[in-house]
Amino acid sequence: MSTAPPVPAPPTALRSARLLARTEDGERLHALVWRAGPGWRMISSAVLGGGIGERDWVLNAQVAHGYRRTDPERHLAELAAGAGLTGAGVGLMTAADVTRHARAEDGGAQAVVTAGISVRGWAAAPALAAAVPAQPGTINIVVAVPAALTDAALVNAATTATEAKVQALLEAGHACTGTPTDAVCVAARLPAPADPPHPFAGPRSLWGARLARAVHRAVGEAVAHA
Repeated sequence: MSTAPPVPAPPTALRSARLLARTEDGERLHALVWRAGPGWRMISSAVLGGGIGERDWVLNAQVAHGYRRTDPERHLAELAAGAGLTGAGVGLMTAADVTRHARAEDGGAQAVVTAGISVRGWAAAPALAAAVPAQPGTINIVVAVPAALTDAALVNAATTATEAKVQALLEAGHACTGTPTDAVCVAARLPAPADPPHPFAGPRSLWGARLARAVHRAVGEAVAHA
């Protein structure tokens, strides 16, 4: 049985993400910025730029522990503008140290993960536990796939990334499915006549399998240093 050769990632893929620093509330904080450029569609559960649509950048911003602002979308928009980001993008937030992010790649699918796991638990928690206000500990997952995906496949890809995260957490000995504020963002190329969108991104599809392995490795590395 032959195996498809790895597909090289475009030059604007996640490996070009850069760290920015700022001082806020008397603390030195960082943000991880990926200037994706045109030609990308993203699905995200992020506070800023969530949903499905064309996006040009991703900002994963560290905030102080005990974060008290009640307007995170506006805050992220301010940080994006301060970083010189224009147009539509995705903004994520975390109290984790984003300088300790982890990266992994598999066959062209790339993942960057930041992890804070001090506030973790099971998704199907008892009602009393679910009522506890969420803290910004957060595992943030950003994945880039150098191929086009349908809307359904983008949803499938976000699900696959989440499944890979849970697998990595359990294998690392953490009895949880994540934190209450975890977020995910999956970027895929815009469809083109020579690159029709893939209809599936489950864990046994071509790109779903690759992104699952990349996310699994990145989450495992990130939580090991959380």
